[in-house]
Amino acid sequence: MNQHVPPKPPLGPSFHRLLASSGLANLADGIGIVAWPWLASLITRDPLAIALVGVAQKLPWFLFALPSGVITDRFDRRRLVIAMDVLRFLVLIMLSVAMLMPGMLPEVPVDEFPATLLYGLLLISALVVGFAEVLRDNSAVTLLPAIVPHARLETANGRMGSVEMVMNMMIGPPLAGLVIGLALPLAFGLYGLAFACAGLLVLSIRGNFRSQRPEARHWISEIREGTAYLFARPLLRDLAIGLGGLNAIEVMLLTGQLLYAQEVMGLSSAGYGVLLRGLAAGGLVGGLLGESIIRRFGASACLRATIVGCLTWALVILVMPRPVFVWAALMLSSLTGMVWNIITMSLRQRLIPPHLLGRINSVYRFFGLGTMPLGMLMAGASVSLTEAFLPRSQALAMPFVLGAVLSLLLLAGIWTRVSPKALAAFQAG
Repeated sequence: MNQHVPPKPPLGPSFHRLLASSGLANLADGIGIVAWPWLASLITRDPLAIALVGVAQKLPWFLFALPSGVITDRFDRRRLVIAMDVLRFLVLIMLSVAMLMPGMLPEVPVDEFPATLLYGLLLISALVVGFAEVLRDNSAVTLLPAIVPHARLETANGRMGSVEMVMNMMIGPPLAGLVIGLALPLAFGLYGLAFACAGLLVLSIRGNFRSQRPEARHWISEIREGTAYLFARPLLRDLAIGLGGLNAIEVMLLTGQLLYAQEVMGLSSAGYGVLLRGLAAGGLVGGLLGESIIRRFGASACLRATIVGCLTWALVILVMPRPVFVWAALMLSSLTGMVWNIITMSLRQRLIPPHLLGRINSVYRFFGLGTMPLGMLMAGASVSLTEAFLPRSQALAMPFVLGAVLSLLLLAGIWTRVSPKALAAFQAG
């Protein structure tokens, strides 16, 4: 006799508005993936100077991740998302207007480290946008479990990840490549406008999204509470540190890939945007099929496969740097990375108390995302240092050599820490 299976609770209109908002915000981020370094490469050809633009954008994950968790737990998370989208809109519109001023964009990029007003504005804008991104993303992650039934978290996170990846990597970068070909200031204007529309969608979500919690204490005490919770649970700690290593390697590869694609692979801005569609394709498949993949292979194998995907990306660029092979490697890396995110994000959202979720997510992201500036610096510095005694094309390959070595070390270090036994023990409490 067939047993009746109760229907799953609906995700609801608030989730779909948040989903659409996330899609627009990630469309903006996808434009930025190409626009930030491309503008830097029009100012200078110095690899370290180009890498520093990415460092400025990602440094707030190291500087501001922990305080952002306290802010997220103290204030209405919906209003924080809206405020940060508006701030990014204003900064990017001002940068696009600055580029229209006579003499701001150089006719030919300089070979040395630049000392120009536009480069300074670029660094400051990237830094402000980065601070807004930290608070916005932490607020959005903690907002999701307040509007989605816990039984549907994997589904919701999978759909969020798919839409984010499609907009971030499949639509945003190629669109940026096309718009940059028309006018670079237009690309930054479109970048900001997408954030404004994302904020308006979140504004349409009704409700109070301020967590019920004990009376606020000193912010350092609250950060200490979140840190103690995470480190008292070895799996959460190991996943955060493992994510930090993984993200440092991935951003090193992505940062090194820009000049490598331009000078070794001979790609234009539009061609580079198409290459990044491999990341979007993998993320889309991972987001849509993530639940099925996890059920089929198990969470432990999927977490380990993410690092193997990163290793494959580095090796393919070193051994077979043809666009079609690099595209496939990017797809594999993104697919496994999306499944990692579904597993780890759902674990945190389901098992962490709501009044602690913002702080613990911020501590987790401090370790997991705060390493990204280090990866960018390693990419730029490795090229600059080795260019003194190696041909330019070989020096541009150094981030991928480092990426392959570090991926192997990370895989060896995390193998037993994400075993099926460790995952089962954490979920059992």
